[in-house]
Amino acid sequence: MISHTFLGIGDFDRAYRFHAAVMAALGHALRFCDAGKPWAAWQPAGGGRPLFIIGRPYSGEAAHPGNGPMIALLAPSRAAVDAAHAAALANGGSCEGAPGLRPHYHPNYYGAYFRDPDGNKIGVCCHDPA
Repeated sequence: MISHTFLGIGDFDRAYRFHAAVMAALGHALRFCDAGKPWAAWQPAGGGRPLFIIGRPYSGEAAHPGNGPMIALLAPSRAAVDAAHAAALANGGSCEGAPGLRPHYHPNYYGAYFRDPDGNKIGVCCHDPA
């Protein structure tokens, strides 16, 4: 259903360091990185789609996070949720919800939430039982 997501960023080097650390914690592979555009994308470890892309907005105007939009990334395990959240905070992100069970979504929903250095809200979650 989803081909790709695109997050607008301001400082490419800062954003790349942040997102590269989070994607590594989730086991996603770098698909491309072109600092000259500037943009970068990651894909599932096995290849293919969806792509997760960061870059400067095509309009040339400053990137602004929305109020309400959030991208949630699938984690292969609860430990990966923990690792991604820790990587986010260690690389300039801010916490929007510590890792833990969210039984109000469903009994096995284990997730965490954070904002990247540009203010984009990102969730990471695992739907599998412990």
